[in-house]
Amino acid sequence: MELNVIRGIVTGAARGLGFHFAMELARAGANVAAADVNEEGLSQLRAASAALPGKVTPCRLDVTDENSISEFVHRFGEEFNGINLLINNAGVLRDGLLVCPEEGWIKKMPLTQWQQVIDVNLTGPFIMTREVLTDIFKRDTSPAVIVNISSVTRSGNPGQSNYSASKAGLDALTRTWALELAPFGIRVGGIAPGVIDTPILENVSGEARAQLLSSIPLARLGKPWEVWLALKFIIECDYFTGRTIEVDGGSHF
Repeated sequence: MELNVIRGIVTGAARGLGFHFAMELARAGANVAAADVNEEGLSQLRAASAALPGKVTPCRLDVTDENSISEFVHRFGEEFNGINLLINNAGVLRDGLLVCPEEGWIKKMPLTQWQQVIDVNLTGPFIMTREVLTDIFKRDTSPAVIVNISSVTRSGNPGQSNYSASKAGLDALTRTWALELAPFGIRVGGIAPGVIDTPILENVSGEARAQLLSSIPLARLGKPWEVWLALKFIIECDYFTGRTIEVDGGSHF
């Protein structure tokens, strides 16, 4: 699929990779609905993208709210005359050990801490994709592409039971949906970034950052544009579906 014919949705678009994806798509001439709960970040995206060839329409959206998602997809299905790209990028971190014995007591990961990550990182993409596919089938706008942003930690990482499980689940959905949707001309791919230099690392201490770097054979953080190259490949390569591309500098977790 050529980038300049895209009429797409990017979730988690107010900062980090989602911000970069929305900007690059608009730079290529695409129309993008940029969704996030961070209204300040959406305002910055609106200003940054104003002069680009394509159009970015920032819009507040909670990807755990089923009714809001349905209304959002219907709105942009109408406005774009059909959607042909969805990037499930929204995600949260709520790290913590499953169980941690401390002096005199045992600290447990609260169910709310588990559920919040699963709701945003896994259930959100499920609802978003279901509603976008419904719109695609109603308007007959295939071919189309769905891209799920997973993580290198999907194979497991200490202190990230919730996050790793959500990203592993997203990988499974990528493969499952690709098999289900191939007969309809709809491709589904995934990207598993490693440690990327985005605002999410702003509060990481120097010691923790050094530890992260020690797990990366290329000995540096990834750049958002390097993940964009993987996304661009998935969108443009019509023979790609059902796989997740790792962009992680050879990380070992």
